[in-house]
Amino acid sequence: MESIYVLEPGAYLRREGECLKIMKNGELVQEIPMEGLRKLTLIGYVSLTGGVLDYLIQQRVETIFMTPTGRFRARLALDEHRHVALRQAQYVRLAEEDFALQTAAIIVKGKLKNMARFLLLRARHYDDAELRLGAVRIKSMADAVDSVKDIKKLRGLEGNGTRIYFDVFHRLIRNPQFEFHGRNRRPPLDPVNAMLSFVYTMLTNETLSAIKACGLDPYLGSLHAVDYGRPSLACDLVEEYRSFLGDRLVLSLVNRREVSPEDFVYRKTAPANFVDEEELKKKRPVEMKPAISRAFVASYEEMMNRSVTYPPSGKKTTYRLLLLHQARAFAAYLSGKSEGYSPFLWEV
Repeated sequence: MESIYVLEPGAYLRREGECLKIMKNGELVQEIPMEGLRKLTLIGYVSLTGGVLDYLIQQRVETIFMTPTGRFRARLALDEHRHVALRQAQYVRLAEEDFALQTAAIIVKGKLKNMARFLLLRARHYDDAELRLGAVRIKSMADAVDSVKDIKKLRGLEGNGTRIYFDVFHRLIRNPQFEFHGRNRRPPLDPVNAMLSFVYTMLTNETLSAIKACGLDPYLGSLHAVDYGRPSLACDLVEEYRSFLGDRLVLSLVNRREVSPEDFVYRKTAPANFVDEEELKKKRPVEMKPAISRAFVASYEEMMNRSVTYPPSGKKTTYRLLLLHQARAFAAYLSGKSEGYSPFLWEV
């Protein structure tokens, strides 16, 4: 098994031979062979024994720690990739103002095109004029990207496109049990936002892993400014996947009624100020209960292992390997081995 998620609150992991044992309260919950393990994701409060930690280091297993709400907490840091020349090229090229602007424009254009395509597909399916109008407006922004000559204006254009997208996002929800009144995060304040934040974090971690596997520095990008601890390049390259992978997954679970409002819990953390009990409830952070977290991760894994045609090669691959192929294409672009970079555009 290449990828394992552990979501059992209070569990601890120990190694026995080539098996990973998930224990809780002294009892065995699950036993998993470790052969072929490439990635371990621990969600919530899960601890490791020294034997497991030693195995993860020796076998260079990507290990990620996330909060119960799906927020990234930490990563087991192994020594850096040996491809120093590639990182040097990254630092030099992205320090060039024109090149950095050109790169950020490519990323924004890809994101806007994918959002517009997604809205247009659903507009046709639902015969919804507002979704169609939103798609047209975002498409016009994508067409205008090349004329923007300032990084701040480009970020503003990307922000406006995202605002338009989430202004009509509620029309994509076809389950009366769920409502969406705009994007919020840190913490998410409703079930839809909780799921969006969760899947975006998982996709960003996948993208970061792909970037590191190529030898690039995930902390230096172009669209997202350098900020302490922020993996700017991962934040850049994940943009092309948000709508056609992340949003589609959340909407499919909601619209197929595979989740319900009872699958979520409102934490009791009270905001600093509120007017009444109803407002207090609206401002409480929301997270998935453990059972739905497991189902969500299973759906995510099924999606990432789904087959898709990779346009440059015309060959079949999986969405998970697509992220790696795209990171390699971006590395070739930075090192001058290819003339440009093309975000993956979802065909409808």
